Amino acid sequence: MRTAAATEVRRPSAVRSLTWLSAVSAAATVAVEVLNWWYAPEQGFGLAVRTGWAMLRSLGFLVLIGHVRRGRIVARPFGLILAVTTVFAVGRLVVPRHGVPPAPGAIGFALLTALCAAVVWQLYRSPALAEHLVRHRRRLVVERSGIFWREVAPRRPEASGWLLTSRAAAFTYSPLMLVPALAAVGAVLDGRLVAVPAVLLWLGGGILASYLVLFCTAFLLRGRRWARLLLVAVTVLVLAVDLPLCLWLLGPDGLVRDGGPLVVAAGVALYGVWRADRALRGGAGTA
Repeated sequence: MRTAAATEVRRPSAVRSLTWLSAVSAAATVAVEVLNWWYAPEQGFGLAVRTGWAMLRSLGFLVLIGHVRRGRIVARPFGLILAVTTVFAVGRLVVPRHGVPPAPGAIGFALLTALCAAVVWQLYRSPALAEHLVRHRRRLVVERSGIFWREVAPRRPEASGWLLTSRAAAFTYSPLMLVPALAAVGAVLDGRLVAVPAVLLWLGGGILASYLVLFCTAFLLRGRRWARLLLVAVTVLVLAVDLPLCLWLLGPDGLVRDGGPLVVAAGVALYGVWRADRALRGGAGTA
């Protein structure tokens, strides 16, 4: 008689290597942020907010490990957005406002960038992972024979990888707005009371963006064309609110540090929508 251990399906070696690579990336994220904080010439409120947000990325890598081990199809777009935004979130803290970055922080950032690039490369270039990442989330299913908790394919048409990437990128709009808004609270604490309405508007816009993105991406994956146009409009609105406030309350340095990651996320989301629309038109033309 075979035991459960003997009959257990062994995961591909690419899954195990990506798991370890993601774990090392999570540890490297924390280590680089500790170095940045230690060598920072100014350890103010804004730096504390940005450092805390960047360190939360280590939890994101743990979530990625869970998706990869379970073979979920969402692991690819999630890993791509996580890697790109992690590089920007950490990189904006490595470079000081004046002078050159400290050598330990620069070396750590280079190592973290290489790790994130390796994660993305393995997610999108490994044939073994392509065959492994095909499963959907488990859901509660009620049938005549009983109630079960099992994997269920979504009822909507199968969404393309580009739409999933656009959704993952759009979900970063809200935190990428809220982090600089919280950092701008430091300006209020420094006596700039005139900035209070702008900071409140910023925080409200970040919260509203999360609901708008949640609404339009739900229909985006169902193939609704108007949802794509709505996502484009939301992206433009988010940039129109966030970038001027970054420049006014955080200065040119804040515009680069906090506005840059949002611009990249917006570019990825719009590019994904464009590629998905192009593929759809190409398929319709072929048919």
